[in-house]
Amino acid sequence: MQSILTVEGLTFGYGEACVLRQTGLCVQKGDFAGIIGSNGAGKSTLLKLMLGELTPQGGRIVLFGQAAQDFREWPRIGYVPQNSTVSAAGFPANAAEVVEANLYQGPLRFSRKGRRERAKQALSVVEMADFAGHLIGELSGGQLQRVMLARALVAQPELLLLDEPTAGVDAQSVELIYRLLEKLNRQGITIVMVTHDMHRAAQSMRRVFCLEHGTVVELDKAQIALELEHRHRHP
Repeated sequence: MQSILTVEGLTFGYGEACVLRQTGLCVQKGDFAGIIGSNGAGKSTLLKLMLGELTPQGGRIVLFGQAAQDFREWPRIGYVPQNSTVSAAGFPANAAEVVEANLYQGPLRFSRKGRRERAKQALSVVEMADFAGHLIGELSGGQLQRVMLARALVAQPELLLLDEPTAGVDAQSVELIYRLLEKLNRQGITIVMVTHDMHRAAQSMRRVFCLEHGTVVELDKAQIALELEHRHRHP
């Protein structure tokens, strides 16, 4: 299998507080992988390091076979940050404009017509095409989260990094988002998703990593079952 994302011996901290200690994991092409862990364990920090928003203090990250510090093909990676719906909710734009805005970044260049077509396609993928002209402030939390997912998809990435994309949305929207992610994964998109939803992660994801005490361990099905019973302690 082709490695899409490799983390080796990663170390990072804020001031004197060490968040990650010799952390490692490998994500293969076609994976749907979850990252679980308690609040403050460093899950969002790990994603930001993968995206180059933070600089490792030790170790290395490899993206598509290239060292992260040298990686420039960022349209190959789609990202939905934590609480993205909160920051977007008050923005004076409609759903299509929010999605289209992601095509103005990086090396991609599209005509106005091309941007509109890409945005329309991305909204269709997340079943939000009928809301393209709606102001985002008029959308529910679940609808807005799907718009943010469309925004991440509009450049047609190969890898999706998602930070708690189902947080704060209703149960029906959670099920819909997971169904959409499962479909995208079957179509060939590799997904790495931070989540607290162990039950749903166990149902949908092929692999589950647990970040605990600054290190990552991959859980097998038996360990996931123990996690769900709140009894398991990692070595």
